[in-house]
Amino acid sequence: MRNMAGLLTVCLKTLGLEKKTTMEEETTVDVLLIGGGIMSATLGTFLQELEPEWRIAMVERLDGIAEESSNGWNNAGTGHSALLELNYTPEQADGSINVTKAVNINESFQISRQFWAHQVKRGIMHTPRRFISSIPHMSFVWGKENVRFLKKRHEALQKHSLFRGMEFSDDPEQIKQWAPSIIEGRDRDQQVAATYIRSGTDVNFGEITRQLVSSLKKNPNFRLHTRHEVRDLQRMADGRWRVTIADLTQPGRLKVVNTGHVFIGAGGAALTLLQKTGIPEGKRFAGFPVGGEFIVTDNPEVVKRHQAKVYGKASVGAPPMSVPHLDTRTLDGKQVLLFGPFASFSTRFLKQGSLWDMFRSINPGNLIPMLRVGLSNFNLVKYLIGQLMLNDDDRHQALRTYFPDAKKEDWRRVKAGQRVQIIEQDAQKGGVLKLGTEVVTSADGSISALLGASPGASTAATIMVELMGKAFAPQMKTDKWQNTLKTIIPSWGQKLNGNVAATENVLAETSRILQLDYSPLNAANDEHSKHQASVAGK
Repeated sequence: MRNMAGLLTVCLKTLGLEKKTTMEEETTVDVLLIGGGIMSATLGTFLQELEPEWRIAMVERLDGIAEESSNGWNNAGTGHSALLELNYTPEQADGSINVTKAVNINESFQISRQFWAHQVKRGIMHTPRRFISSIPHMSFVWGKENVRFLKKRHEALQKHSLFRGMEFSDDPEQIKQWAPSIIEGRDRDQQVAATYIRSGTDVNFGEITRQLVSSLKKNPNFRLHTRHEVRDLQRMADGRWRVTIADLTQPGRLKVVNTGHVFIGAGGAALTLLQKTGIPEGKRFAGFPVGGEFIVTDNPEVVKRHQAKVYGKASVGAPPMSVPHLDTRTLDGKQVLLFGPFASFSTRFLKQGSLWDMFRSINPGNLIPMLRVGLSNFNLVKYLIGQLMLNDDDRHQALRTYFPDAKKEDWRRVKAGQRVQIIEQDAQKGGVLKLGTEVVTSADGSISALLGASPGASTAATIMVELMGKAFAPQMKTDKWQNTLKTIIPSWGQKLNGNVAATENVLAETSRILQLDYSPLNAANDEHSKHQASVAGK
């Protein structure tokens, strides 16, 4: 392959077609952030408060930040706290409901809320209603078995203090009061059920990213480079990294950044950049791209009739990002209603990526795992093929299962973001499809990459704290860092779940600062307290 590349270069030189490159003087930073999304912005903000004197650079390929996965139109905008996502609470073979993942995700989201609230108090972020707003979270199902499942799920969650205040009903009239659009026009004989909790949120992760980066730029030790693309990463003899970056505003112009720490938070492009590093930890991964589309209405008469985020059950084989939901969103300064997502396919790893992205990521080490995952996940393949065959009438019919009286003329299609489902090598199975978020870090902690999708952005603060524990292990053990983290995240070091007083304190304080609707529950009357009392009585 190298011989072919060399031959091509000779031919281009002969024909006078080779692009001339110029190398600028090398620069050195303490930390290089690749990608201008929520993850890089969160890590940069943490580090700037922990180590104000550190030199930090952020590199983004596009014209501006938060234009890919973090962009408001490219994700669901759900403050993922497991209040409504049914795929986080699977039913076990014995009929029990496993809520472990739901509890962990909710804990993580509370850390994000505290992180954002702290930034508002510091003046780093401002005008909370521009990036987070209160909206009830609902789960909605129909059919005898699904109603049975949702009731069991509600009962299981009520044993945990993080889910206090969640209501359950299988009465259509009660559900209609919560969300009229999902009941009006529905067959009266259809069995339905829903859970409802007022403390849900809608989040604009693009706005959070922009506000964080805007503040980072005020520090003279921070540099943002848009329209710059990382071309190569090489480990130097001293353990640092030599990163070659192309200035896309001036073709042929290359820059070199030397750094002790690299974070790759480049969305779908993170996998191919990780592969360029050559670290053994990154060699076990492959990726399969999945795109998404929503249908949306901004008809104010329609939107005002549905003030909730409503999630249903995923189709068999569907990835988590494809769970159907009917969402009230606040985007571009106004409320809209989105339904979807509908899966699409492209070989691009980014919405504004290259059609060659998937093919460039395939190598002899991950080809077999990719093929085996395809063969062992027939339901996923069948689901994706079915989604690709949908037309506008099919999408509208799917909408009407959640919004029976929806009128086709009120809705239009919008293209959402591109995600890369991670495939990891497995000694027994050959390859395993990873449906969550995966952080890959080198043994020495000098380079890290974030792979995967949901719940992603909602748990960014937790993910970055865990990453710092690996990438900056010596610093994390110091009193300075521990005390600062405790200031940023008051509940740092303790579990909220099971501690009603601590949970209420965090929810009340972050709601006050973030201007969210919140009414403290009467501990004597809520379902969690009743359950705890019954357990104590036994």
